[in-house]
Amino acid sequence: MNTIEWVDGKIRLLDQTRLPLEEVYLDLTDYQSLVRAIKEMRIRGAPALGVAAAYGVALGAAAIDEESKEAFESRLGPVYEAIVASRPTAVNIRWAVERMRRVASAHRDVSGVKKALLNEALAIHRQDEAINHRIGAHGADLLQGKGTVMTHCNAGALATTGYGTALGVVRATIERGTALKVMATETRPFLQGSRLTAWELARDQIDVTLITDSMAGHFLKKGDIDCVIVGADRIAANGDVANKIGTYSIAVLAKENAVPFYVAAPISTIDLSISSGEEIPIEERSPEEVLSFAGVQVAPQEVKAANPAFDITPYRYVSAIVTENGIAREPYLEELKALVEMIEE
Repeated sequence: MNTIEWVDGKIRLLDQTRLPLEEVYLDLTDYQSLVRAIKEMRIRGAPALGVAAAYGVALGAAAIDEESKEAFESRLGPVYEAIVASRPTAVNIRWAVERMRRVASAHRDVSGVKKALLNEALAIHRQDEAINHRIGAHGADLLQGKGTVMTHCNAGALATTGYGTALGVVRATIERGTALKVMATETRPFLQGSRLTAWELARDQIDVTLITDSMAGHFLKKGDIDCVIVGADRIAANGDVANKIGTYSIAVLAKENAVPFYVAAPISTIDLSISSGEEIPIEERSPEEVLSFAGVQVAPQEVKAANPAFDITPYRYVSAIVTENGIAREPYLEELKALVEMIEE
């Protein structure tokens, strides 16, 4: 299973809207198609979106027929802007585009820029899976001796280029010999938990039980959950975490019931430019995703619906943040900055 790859000058991605019933791959030949695929959630998950954004820039650059660097850059600007605007909450998109922009600025001739951009996108792709394995190794130290882990949304191989962040920690812990069980929330309204997380865990023969989102408090209160681990789409400098809508509720319930709440994410998800989660833009998706279920209308036609895709979990509910450079705990302002600076040295 490849979430995304570069094949013969095209972006090939697994259409996650067709899972778990069908495995369908899409070949995208222009960056506009990639932007649509991101908006339609055919590819999703912050790390995977970062890789997709990098490939999108390379694809857009390859199609620009200009010889002068100045003319080339003027046409590449809208490519950057369209990709960054595709989903506003996941900072990995902007991180990848800025990394590609720096590469483009470092080369003088157009052919050199195009080649360098593709090489950089391929490097970002290779680095992502290695980063996930390092996150898994650090996180496994936290999960030793745990029995049942709760997770929300999908932070697995499908949200990355392989292995996963939160589910990478689960996989690494199992590889060390701990017999973990996973309780996955369905994650309404887009059902990433039931369609994606349960699918990939079952595929790997990892013991998984699916529950509705509203059942989380019941199982946390009963003492059936040893810890919660989720991914993230953006982490503020103070440790506030933006993740799939419903994460905040689970974090509060976990703290109330003395259950550790862990977040697993790459350094690229940490945004030190914002001081708290209040500055993170929250994507509002179509009301139709709430008003229908599996394509069937489940509410009266005249009813309105709100559909924020993410919520903010304040740092005080987060027991630890696991990255490829190590584990951060409070005070997050100091520890996250130190972990980010390790990668910049």
